[in-house]
Amino acid sequence: MAAPSPAPAAYPEEHGKLRWRCRRGMKELDVLLTRYVNERFCGASSVEQNLFKELLETEDSVLYGYCLGGEKPPPRLAALIERITANPPGAG
Repeated sequence: MAAPSPAPAAYPEEHGKLRWRCRRGMKELDVLLTRYVNERFCGASSVEQNLFKELLETEDSVLYGYCLGGEKPPPRLAALIERITANPPGAG
């Protein structure tokens, strides 16, 4: 089965709203989430884009656990979390 094709680039207004929603009050999460939006969101499949939007509804403490605290995310979010946390800031 072929992977879903990438979604068209997000509209600038939507992109700005997503970047604003990435501001979590925890610098580490801000950096990870904003980097994902800036570098990967527009090239992601529509399924992944929708999962990311769903992820932004997650409480900060839970999201921190998934991304930085070693807590295992739900299976449907695991691949997305892995992409978000790949290449940590300052690593290249």
